[in-house]
Amino acid sequence: METIVRTLAELETEACRFVDGLAPSPRGATLVTLSGELGAGKTAFTKAVAKALGVTDMVTSPTFVLEKIYQLPECGHPVSTEGHRMSTFKRLVHIDAYRLESGKDLATLGFDELIQNSDNLIMLEWPEIVADALPAPSIRISIVANPDGSRTISYV
Repeated sequence: METIVRTLAELETEACRFVDGLAPSPRGATLVTLSGELGAGKTAFTKAVAKALGVTDMVTSPTFVLEKIYQLPECGHPVSTEGHRMSTFKRLVHIDAYRLESGKDLATLGFDELIQNSDNLIMLEWPEIVADALPAPSIRISIVANPDGSRTISYV
C-alpha cells in the first residue's frame, strides 16, 4: 500500500490509521522498520505514531542516543477521552541505527530482550545498516520526500 501526505496534519492522520491496524504479536515485539533518505520523514512519522498512541513526552530523534523508550498509556477504550488511540502495547521503542556500523551494535541497546517482548512496538530507522541482526520485520515502511514537499509512504 502507498499513500501521499502533503501536510503535518495528513501525516498525523496517516499515523492514526497505521496505529489502528497494529496489534501485538504473541511471538515477540512488533518490529516496524523505516527506510528513507536523510530528511525523508522517518522521525516525523514516528513522532506522529507516538502522538497517536498518547505519548505526552517530547519525542525527538534518537540519532545521538540511539534508542528512546516511551511508556504507553494503559489499554482501555479504543480511543481515549483525549482523542489518542489506546494501545495494548506497553512501550514504544524508537531506535535510530544511522550511527551504528552493523547489527552487532544493537546488542549494546539490549535489542535481544526488546525484540522478544510482545509488549514492545519497535520503530527502527535505518534498518539496512543493521539488517544482519534483524528478524523479519512485522511491517516495512519506506518514506520518500517528493520534489513538491509531499511524502510518499509505502508499506510492505
